[in-house]
Amino acid sequence: MRGGSFGSGFLSRQQKGRAMHRRARYAQTMVRFTVLASGSKGNSTVVTGGQTRILVDAGLSCRELFRRMKLAGEEPETLDAIVITHEHSDHVAGLAVTARKLGIPVYFTEATHRAWMRWLTPRRQMSYAQWLEQCRKQAAERQAEAEAALEEGLADENDLIADAEAVEIIAGAEASSEQDIVVDTIAVAEKPAAVKDPAFLPAVEYFEAGRPFVIGDVAVSPFTTSHDAADPVGFVFQAEGARMAVATDLGYISPNVRAQLKGVDLLLLESNHDLEMLRDGPYPWSVKQRVLSRVGHLSNDAAAQFLEDGYDGQAAYVILGHLSESNNLPELARVAAERALSGHASLLANRLLLACQHEPLSSIFL
Repeated sequence: MRGGSFGSGFLSRQQKGRAMHRRARYAQTMVRFTVLASGSKGNSTVVTGGQTRILVDAGLSCRELFRRMKLAGEEPETLDAIVITHEHSDHVAGLAVTARKLGIPVYFTEATHRAWMRWLTPRRQMSYAQWLEQCRKQAAERQAEAEAALEEGLADENDLIADAEAVEIIAGAEASSEQDIVVDTIAVAEKPAAVKDPAFLPAVEYFEAGRPFVIGDVAVSPFTTSHDAADPVGFVFQAEGARMAVATDLGYISPNVRAQLKGVDLLLLESNHDLEMLRDGPYPWSVKQRVLSRVGHLSNDAAAQFLEDGYDGQAAYVILGHLSESNNLPELARVAAERALSGHASLLANRLLLACQHEPLSSIFL
């Protein structure tokens, strides 16, 4: 399951140091779930099981994540890992800085990791003529370096001839009739000078949907979700007998998602938009179609239908999350969910909460 190119020796030393620190600070084990942010502008949650702390998504800046954690009574330096649902910016905006600052591993599916790296690498298009000009300048620079090295006795004439031939070939190509060809190239010069590799992470671990794995004291069961990302997943976390599910960014609730959400003690469920508000709202029609599609987001009505027809009622807490600020109102989401839950006497014990975008939800202890 290990991915990336980082040595296990480095990772184990980091983990050992954090484990010693955690034991000194947290003498008692616990199970805790803290939503730091949930919405279209950023999503992040802390899952605690035993002496292990996992950050689920990092959709806020590192500074804001740390601020929210401290407001909620969580300590950033005690985090052990970050797990990622998918590569959209509202789930990964602060990922690289946070992981590097804490020196902790990040868990992705391989496809999500690749998509995230592509997202971090700015690209631009250039014409064939522009590409040739760039190559000509690079060849000329190499020729000048070779001439200087030859004068100092650090190179031979073959190096100089090779670079001179390269310049002639490029000059000939410039006269060709292929000026209309467009070249898609990585804009290396546009990368921030302070970060040579913006996608660098202390350690990367790959997992696959449908194949459970373990991080410290927490068992993690990733499951496939329907969303327009490379390889989106939700999670069920289990620790000390408690099961906590994260199921957001869902175009619809598929049979495999229904199966995963059975028997959980806590459920974070998407309730993204009100159908009428979305249809009458400010989004372009193409965006509305995307949100409404089977790879978009779950509406209040769809979340309520699941709570009424497909949910087993076992959770002590149901948290509605990923509410749109443009196309939903908290009370609309709440009323739809409460109506669905009140229709079944067996669900009356469920406590319904709403996660929001601008402040953390109080920690829930299980």
